[in-house]
Amino acid sequence: MADSIVAYRYAKSLFDLASEKKVIDKVNDDMLLFKEICDDNRQFAVVMNNPIVRHDKKLGILKNIFENRVHDVTFSIFNVLTKKHRENLIYPIADEFQKLYNQQKGIQKATVTTVSPLTDTQRKEFISLIAKTTGKDVILEEKINPNLIGGYVLKIDDNQVDTSIRKKLNELKLTLA
Repeated sequence: MADSIVAYRYAKSLFDLASEKKVIDKVNDDMLLFKEICDDNRQFAVVMNNPIVRHDKKLGILKNIFENRVHDVTFSIFNVLTKKHRENLIYPIADEFQKLYNQQKGIQKATVTTVSPLTDTQRKEFISLIAKTTGKDVILEEKINPNLIGGYVLKIDDNQVDTSIRKKLNELKLTLA
């Protein structure tokens, strides 16, 4: 079974448990904290995904970092996954949990990549456009990529709008070739 399917199943179970216990916001914050720590500390992420590191060591690391910082429901999933030798799924589970949470709360995540930082007006226009299109509250992530030359790339879920000059130049190159 693919890891994404397994991660979704664990995330759905965790989501249902958190909903039942009425701690869904707290568990969501915990999942965001886990992802943030993984993103900020590559060594931690490597250890969690390393099959050579013993599972009791990984549980010890998780206890030291998270036991007093996260809700009991969140730590229980860490404990279960470690006992089942599935620590490598915690990050994908956190991702899937975030998707379920956003779906329930009516939140749409989007990423816009531009050559330079967005102005407040541009940011508001993107948020307004996405909110009108999706009918949801928008969380806009901004990225900078000078290789675009100009324009922007907007990603919403699996959809992408690419108005960058780099893309237009590549298309022109293909038509001339």
